[in-house]
Amino acid sequence: MQTLDFSPFYRSTVGFDRLFSRLDSVSGQEAKTYPPYNIERLGDDAYRISIAVAGFSNGDIAIESKENSLTIKGAKAADEGDKTREFLHRGIAERAFEPALSTG
Repeated sequence: MQTLDFSPFYRSTVGFDRLFSRLDSVSGQEAKTYPPYNIERLGDDAYRISIAVAGFSNGDIAIESKENSLTIKGAKAADEGDKTREFLHRGIAERAFEPALSTG
């Protein structure tokens, strides 16, 4: 597994140092890193979080912002034995997820 070094971000993200510390602490835990995501700084007070959720539609994802925490939940509706789809290879994970990012 790849090790990420967030130390360059510490000096340029005042107020987000706890977020990167938490990301450092969970980087070795595979379950906490699904699905993969990016955090980009767009300006002084502007950020973009991109999350890779292949196989999910808008109705399968819920985003909640509360106080200093952002929670993204994804869950597919129960598959009711759809016989019209026959997979020869199924490489897109459609498992439920719930990453939470916190700044405080």
